[in-house]
Amino acid sequence: MTRIHAEINHVPPAYVHVVFSEPPQDSVYVGGEPGAPLLIGGRVRRGHPQEETTRLALELSAVASRVTGIPEQRILVVTQDGPARSAVEGGHVVPEPGQEKEWLSRHGA
Repeated sequence: MTRIHAEINHVPPAYVHVVFSEPPQDSVYVGGEPGAPLLIGGRVRRGHPQEETTRLALELSAVASRVTGIPEQRILVVTQDGPARSAVEGGHVVPEPGQEKEWLSRHGA
Protein backbone atom coordinates (compact mmCIF):
# COMPACT_ATOMS: atom_id res chain seq x y z
CA MET A 1 0.00 0.00 0.00
CA THR A 2 2.80 2.39 0.88
CA ARG A 3 4.73 1.71 -2.32
CA ILE A 4 1.64 2.14 -4.50
CA HIS A 5 0.62 5.40 -2.84
CA ALA A 6 4.16 6.80 -2.87
CA GLU A 7 4.70 6.01 -6.55
CA ILE A 8 1.36 7.30 -7.81
CA ASN A 9 1.26 10.46 -5.68
CA HIS A 10 5.01 11.20 -5.90
CA VAL A 11 5.67 11.32 -2.16
CA PRO A 12 8.36 9.71 -0.02
CA PRO A 13 7.20 6.43 1.57
CA ALA A 14 7.69 7.95 5.03
CA TYR A 15 4.83 10.34 4.26
CA VAL A 16 2.32 7.53 3.69
CA HIS A 17 0.44 6.58 6.83
CA VAL A 18 -1.47 3.29 7.03
CA VAL A 19 -3.75 2.45 9.94
CA PHE A 20 -5.46 -0.90 10.42
CA SER A 21 -8.63 -0.84 12.47
CA GLU A 22 -11.02 -3.71 12.96
CA PRO A 23 -14.51 -2.66 14.05
CA PRO A 24 -16.61 -5.06 16.11
CA GLN A 25 -18.28 -7.61 13.82
CA ASP A 26 -21.77 -6.53 14.87
CA SER A 27 -21.15 -2.90 13.86
CA VAL A 28 -20.71 -3.33 10.08
CA TYR A 29 -23.69 -3.52 7.74
CA VAL A 30 -23.98 -3.66 3.97
CA GLY A 31 -27.38 -3.01 2.42
CA GLY A 32 -28.96 -3.07 5.87
CA GLU A 33 -27.63 -6.55 6.66
CA PRO A 34 -24.60 -7.59 8.74
CA GLY A 35 -21.60 -7.58 6.43
CA ALA A 36 -17.88 -8.12 6.32
CA PRO A 37 -16.46 -5.67 3.78
CA LEU A 38 -12.87 -4.51 3.77
CA LEU A 39 -13.02 -0.72 3.91
CA ILE A 40 -10.04 1.34 2.75
CA GLY A 41 -10.22 5.10 3.14
CA GLY A 42 -7.59 7.61 2.19
CA ARG A 43 -6.94 11.30 1.92
CA VAL A 44 -5.06 12.81 -0.99
CA ARG A 45 -4.12 16.35 -1.97
CA ARG A 46 -6.55 18.00 -4.36
CA GLY A 47 -5.01 18.60 -7.76
CA HIS A 48 -3.77 15.13 -8.63
CA PRO A 49 -5.04 14.07 -12.04
CA GLN A 50 -8.27 12.07 -11.67
CA GLU A 51 -6.74 9.20 -13.63
CA GLU A 52 -4.01 8.84 -10.98
CA THR A 53 -6.51 8.94 -8.13
CA THR A 54 -8.63 6.27 -9.83
CA ARG A 55 -5.49 4.17 -10.48
CA LEU A 56 -4.55 4.51 -6.80
CA ALA A 57 -7.96 3.19 -5.69
CA LEU A 58 -7.88 0.32 -8.21
CA GLU A 59 -4.35 -0.75 -7.26
CA LEU A 60 -5.10 -0.56 -3.53
CA SER A 61 -8.18 -2.74 -4.04
CA ALA A 62 -6.18 -5.30 -6.01
CA VAL A 63 -3.30 -5.50 -3.53
CA ALA A 64 -5.66 -5.69 -0.56
CA SER A 65 -7.46 -8.61 -2.19
CA ARG A 66 -4.20 -10.36 -3.03
CA VAL A 67 -2.77 -9.96 0.48
CA THR A 68 -5.92 -10.73 2.48
CA GLY A 69 -7.63 -13.23 0.20
CA ILE A 70 -10.81 -11.15 0.39
CA PRO A 71 -12.52 -10.98 -3.01
CA GLU A 72 -12.52 -7.50 -4.57
CA GLN A 73 -16.33 -7.66 -4.61
CA ARG A 74 -16.15 -7.18 -0.81
CA ILE A 75 -13.60 -4.33 -0.88
CA LEU A 76 -14.53 -0.65 -0.89
CA VAL A 77 -11.80 1.93 -1.52
CA VAL A 78 -12.70 5.61 -1.15
CA THR A 79 -10.30 8.52 -1.47
CA GLN A 80 -11.17 12.01 -0.32
CA ASP A 81 -9.24 14.99 -1.53
CA GLY A 82 -8.56 18.30 0.10
CA PRO A 83 -6.31 21.28 -0.48
CA ALA A 84 -2.64 20.69 0.30
CA ARG A 85 -2.60 23.82 2.45
CA SER A 86 -5.01 22.07 4.82
CA ALA A 87 -2.44 19.42 5.75
CA VAL A 88 0.76 19.69 7.78
CA GLU A 89 3.45 17.01 7.77
CA GLY A 90 6.48 17.28 10.03
CA GLY A 91 5.54 20.82 10.98
CA HIS A 92 5.35 22.04 7.36
CA VAL A 93 2.36 22.65 5.12
CA VAL A 94 2.48 19.93 2.47
CA PRO A 95 3.22 20.92 -1.14
CA GLU A 96 0.77 21.20 -3.97
CA PRO A 97 0.86 18.23 -6.35
CA GLY A 98 3.81 18.66 -8.72
CA GLN A 99 5.86 20.68 -6.21
CA GLU A 100 7.16 17.73 -4.20
CA LYS A 101 10.82 17.79 -5.33
CA GLU A 102 11.28 21.48 -4.53
CA TRP A 103 9.46 21.08 -1.23
CA LEU A 104 11.56 18.06 -0.24
CA SER A 105 14.81 19.90 -1.03
CA ARG A 106 13.72 22.92 1.05
CA HIS A 107 12.65 20.82 4.02
CA GLY A 108 15.47 18.26 3.94
CA ALA A 109 13.17 15.28 3.73
